[in-house]
Amino acid sequence: MLNKDRIAVFIDADNAPASKMESILSEVAKYGVVSIRRAYGNWKKPALKSWEDILHDYAIQPIQQFDITKGKNAADIALVIDVMDVLYTKQVEVICLVSSDCDYTPLVTRIVSDGKLVIGFGERKAPTPFVNACSKFLYLDDPETINEAVNDTVPIKSDTKLMNLLRQAIEANEDDDGWASLGPVGSHISNQTSFDQRNYGFSKLSDLFRAIDLFELQKIEGNGYKVRDSRKKR
Repeated sequence: MLNKDRIAVFIDADNAPASKMESILSEVAKYGVVSIRRAYGNWKKPALKSWEDILHDYAIQPIQQFDITKGKNAADIALVIDVMDVLYTKQVEVICLVSSDCDYTPLVTRIVSDGKLVIGFGERKAPTPFVNACSKFLYLDDPETINEAVNDTVPIKSDTKLMNLLRQAIEANEDDDGWASLGPVGSHISNQTSFDQRNYGFSKLSDLFRAIDLFELQKIEGNGYKVRDSRKKR
């Protein structure tokens, strides 16, 4: 059965790469139907020239906001107002925010508290509070850059926060021998944070676990896996 959740996409054009919109909308389509697509910025600025064709190709509504005061971005405020308006007047289940700006963190927190799913997209410069506030956050940096930066088990193993997250998810679902089915482990992680294994260069959660020698991965009947913390090996 197709997912019929309604999605609203809001784009901070000053803080988002136009070249990534195809990937963004392809990802969002997994969650339902996009009924609202809006991009905010001062469209008279040369810096936003790259958005012109993208707006037409993907039927994105451009919302014009002039920079009234130097150093202040009126588009940010307009975006927040429209999100809150949609939250209260439209039937949407998913809000998608495309930006790398930390200013949206309180907005995300508010949306999540209303029971909505918030999917964030931004570059790796996006501040941690904004990333963690989202239900799910995906980085938009070029795949080559991502692979070079994170597809190495040494830096992944040294990420204490990530290791604790993975171990806690296993412990919450393990049997008497320390094994936990990968599906419930992934669900447990998703309920805690905006984690997505693709941000570490892996298409599947099983690939991430397989790349870290601190865990054991074992295939089970069908296409499933179970995982165990190597420290609990008997």
